[in-house]
Amino acid sequence: MNTNTKIIQKWEEQEALQRFQLIAPLLREDMDDAKRLQLRKKIAEENDISVRSLYRYEKAYKEGQFSGLKPASRKKHRSQKLPENFDFLLEQAIQLRKEVPERSVAQIIFILELEGHVAPGVLKRPTLERYLYRAGFGREHMEMYRDARESSSKRFCKPHRMMLVQGDIKYGPKLPIGKNGAKVQTYLSSVIDDHSRFILSSRFYDNQEEAIVEDTLHQAILRHGKFDACYFDNGSQYVAKQVKFSLSKLGIRVLHCRPKSGQSKGKIEKFHQVVDAFNREAKLKNIRTLDELNRLWQIFLDTYYQQKSHDGILEYYESLGVSVGEAGISPVQEWNRDSRPLTYLDVSVVAEAFLHHEERKVDKGACISFRGQRYETRPALIGYKVQISYDPAAPETITVSYPGFEPFTAKPVRIGEFCDKKPSLPASMLAQAPETSRFLDALEKRHTQIQGQKADAISFASFRKEGNTDV
Repeated sequence: MNTNTKIIQKWEEQEALQRFQLIAPLLREDMDDAKRLQLRKKIAEENDISVRSLYRYEKAYKEGQFSGLKPASRKKHRSQKLPENFDFLLEQAIQLRKEVPERSVAQIIFILELEGHVAPGVLKRPTLERYLYRAGFGREHMEMYRDARESSSKRFCKPHRMMLVQGDIKYGPKLPIGKNGAKVQTYLSSVIDDHSRFILSSRFYDNQEEAIVEDTLHQAILRHGKFDACYFDNGSQYVAKQVKFSLSKLGIRVLHCRPKSGQSKGKIEKFHQVVDAFNREAKLKNIRTLDELNRLWQIFLDTYYQQKSHDGILEYYESLGVSVGEAGISPVQEWNRDSRPLTYLDVSVVAEAFLHHEERKVDKGACISFRGQRYETRPALIGYKVQISYDPAAPETITVSYPGFEPFTAKPVRIGEFCDKKPSLPASMLAQAPETSRFLDALEKRHTQIQGQKADAISFASFRKEGNTDV
């Protein structure tokens, strides 16, 4: 049964339902003929239908129940009651429906009457509606055509790898990794190459914060190099300022799909169907840790998904008129045979791009606060606002920067086991234990110099008293 036949059957059922709703009040057995006649006239007036049609609907229902109310299948020969120019009218009606698919049949007839193509009252709504459906231009047809065109217009495939990647988050299995073995929901963050369907990076996490998206993109770039652009939905993790900032520093464009356009992210959504298959299998393994889950997931990816023939790749080449062998093409094959070279970036450049940056004020103890922990800086920075940078995957290591200073790693201030009545200052502010008193040493040196000067003066005076006149 083709799509057109299904739509016609649906329309016939809708027509039968409308007819049944019209005659339902007339089917009461306890109603006398006079009251039924009066009610029949009232229904006909209110619904702009003839009394004769209501009689016909009642008779059809009594003979065939609900199915008897469906429009009868008509032979293809033209009814003598149709206007002589009906072919032209149908052609114009189709054109009017194409122009505005939402136009009702009543509106189309009204337009045809206004334009003088048919006299008022000659062209009936059920008749024109039936012929429009048979021609494939019923309202349901138009809705399907519109949805199909919108869907197909959102389909695309880049001609080479790393021109575009897609990213998304998917629910994973629950693991007993919470407090006292409580079950915790896991989340899979993945990045897929748009052309080859090759998975660049994919890992399960115990949260769905922005940091897991950053880590996924970070790992993808480190392993496979820089891509031209990435395509995300409008989830909070993907519209975050830090994600855009990090990728922009590497010269990568960030694109977002329009709301309610899931078809445009079809590649990652299709991949998530594969994830569903893994999740079903993972439930049978009694996995206890996140590391074990990711180990099995990597095996599943490398051995199954990346190596398996992909229908999407086959469909892409068939649309270009290129024949593909019976074995098909797997994501890893399509990735490896692509002629476009990969562009790898220096590890330090990538790491710097994904660092988070914040401002902190250095307090009187030459310390800053970060995530509930105090870190030691430099005494010369007391009272200044400094910039700190850190990797969200390892936030315990932070780098402090300030104009005129070489960036340095701040050390956490350690808290001792017992309360100290005299709290120690940061190590940078503590004086080293002296071996001697530099003040007294300096005085002693000065004293020695003075004593020497006095001795020289006494010697010179004695020399003059002895009568030496050569001086």
